[in-house]
Amino acid sequence: MITFIMNMGGSFLIFGLLYLILWIYCLVDIIRSDFKDQNMKLIWVLIILFAQVLGPIAYLILGKNSKINAY
Repeated sequence: MITFIMNMGGSFLIFGLLYLILWIYCLVDIIRSDFKDQNMKLIWVLIILFAQVLGPIAYLILGKNSKINAY
C-alpha cells in the first residue's frame, strides 16, 4: 500500500499533510493567544488564510514576538 502511494506521488501527500498540521497549529495558536495589539490577531489570521505557503512560516518566525502570553 505504501509503495502504491509513493508511486502515485505520495511525497506530495506527506508534504500536504505536514503543511495542513502546521497550518492548523498556527491558526489555533493565534486564536488562543493574547497579543499586545488586539488587531494583530485579525491580521495574523488573514495572513495565514491568504498567504498560504508563507503565512504559517512568517507567523512562526515573527508572530511570537507580538504576543503577551503563550499557552
